[in-house]
Parts: sequence; C-alpha cells; structure tokens
Amino acid sequence: MDEPILTMEEREAINNGRWFSTLSPSLRHDILRCAYVKRYKDGDMLAARGDPPEQWIACAKGAVRVSSTSVSGKQITLTYVEPGIWFGDVSIFDGDRRTHDCYAHGDTTTLNVAKADFKKILSQHVEFSEAMLRLHARRIRQLYGLVEDLNTLPLRSRLAKQLNHLLRSYGTPSLSDAKAIRISLQLAQEELAQLLGASRQRVNQELKQMERELIIRIEPGGLVVLDREGLLSIVNADH
Repeated sequence: MDEPILTMEEREAINNGRWFSTLSPSLRHDILRCAYVKRYKDGDMLAARGDPPEQWIACAKGAVRVSSTSVSGKQITLTYVEPGIWFGDVSIFDGDRRTHDCYAHGDTTTLNVAKADFKKILSQHVEFSEAMLRLHARRIRQLYGLVEDLNTLPLRSRLAKQLNHLLRSYGTPSLSDAKAIRISLQLAQEELAQLLGASRQRVNQELKQMERELIIRIEPGGLVVLDREGLLSIVNADH
C-alpha cells in the first residue's frame, strides 16, 4: 500500500543523493512538493518496455532492477538503480516509450514526479535544465567507462569493482565481525554475472578464489567483504 510520505531514512537517501544534493533548496523543494510515494514488494513491476513515460522516478529504498528480454525469452539484468538515483527522464525528453522493464528488488520505495509536473518545473527553473544536462553527461561517462572496462579489464577486476560499488551503496556492518561489511542487496550469482557480461560459472570461480584469499565470505544470504583494502587492490591492479 502506498504511504503519503517518505520515512526519515528514505528522505535522507533522496536528499543525500549525489546529484539531487547539488540542486538549490528552492528547486529541491519544488520537486519534492509535487512528488508522490509508491511502495513495492519484491518482484513487483514498476514499468514495462513499451509503456508511455508518465513519471520521473527516484529510488528511495531497496533497488530497482532494470532488465530486458532476449530473443529466447530469458530476462537479462542490465543494472540496479540504488537509493538516491533518479531515472526515467530520457523517455520524457524524447517522447518515446520506455525501453526496458523495471522491477522492485526486495521491498522498494520510489518517489515519483508526474510527467506534467516534470515539464512544469523544467519551464520554471533554468537551473533544472542545466542540472539535467550534467546528469546525462555523467551517465554517458559511466556508460563509456563500463564499455572500456568490459573490453580492457579481466573479469576478476570487473567483479571487484562491482562488489566495491555495491559496498558503497548497500554495505552494512556485519554483526559477527566488526571489520567485515555485508552487502545487504541480495543478488544471485546469475544476476551478478549478468551485470558483468560473464557466465555464472566464471563468476563463481572468481568469487571462490576471493574467498580463498580471505577477501570475501560467501554466505547463503549474500556476500560479506572481509578485506576492503584487498578488494581495492584488485580494482587498482589493472588500472
């Protein structure tokens, strides 16, 4: 069931978002003033490929899994939208339909701005147009970085980078080990492999190797990072 307002934790995730936090107080106020909250259970669909763009969306809690479907009918996970990240604006700008399916991954909360309100704010705030350009430029840089990594880095380094990214977004202290950090976002190895453009078997081999090196611990509920510096050394080894 939808709740009328964000919780303190959810509001903090939105306000502390890397992009949103750079906006002026007046612009942030106008965005939040017309936004509405939606809550989803794990696996609920937020938007489907081919849908008209009716809202601009931010993840406030949990994660949004963005996926496509192969010709054989298999779902392929492309990315996970983490708390504090806004998405869905490209279709509003170009007027085309949604290009991917979006599902809640775990219990997920989103903040939504209707298309009409998005365009109204865009017309009222010159700053908003400039901020959206910066946001799109950052996405392009990230996209080029992903393509470069895929073509230049070994799987071990790409996996370490992905785990380090998940740590920043979903890392929580482990109750059993003060130095360990648990990745609270639960991903099956198949899902992790899809993010890296690799097979599940190869990703499993690399994870097992990191476990033997005491960098991570594989548990039924997910991954625990035991040696953050060791993980970073793998990331930096091939750069």
